[in-house]
Amino acid sequence: MFSKKTYTVDEALKRMERYCSYQERCHKEVIQKLRGMYMIPDAIDHIVVKLMQDNFLNEERYAKAFVSGKFRIKKWGKVRLTRELKQKDIGKTLITMALQTITDQEYLETFHAMAEKKAESIKETNVLKKKKKLADYLFYRGWESHLVYEKVNEVF
Repeated sequence: MFSKKTYTVDEALKRMERYCSYQERCHKEVIQKLRGMYMIPDAIDHIVVKLMQDNFLNEERYAKAFVSGKFRIKKWGKVRLTRELKQKDIGKTLITMALQTITDQEYLETFHAMAEKKAESIKETNVLKKKKKLADYLFYRGWESHLVYEKVNEVF
């Protein structure tokens, strides 16, 4: 018979410290991990508070790291970034603060460069289908509709 491993609060705390040191984490991820370790709610609360006190867990730092990483590497727009952070239970003020780390100029440059690169790669002869493919791609990446429609009409 399979038996589940149990952890003391100190063992779980050490594991979570390593987990949070490796990469920025949000509260939701840490709580899910602790639940997966079969920790009781009181122990989870205790560990989360301790991680916050020792600065292993910081929602503001997490939000800023998430936004800068996903924007620079995956080229996500603000709509998608906001949606993803909301799913991770990050508050509106922290989301706004994190999005402000991206300058307007950098945001627009990234958008235009990505849109033009994608437009060149679309191998479709029908102009309407081309426009739809580009628009769908940009919406999926989370860019604002006014930017998408302006760009689609400008490129084709």
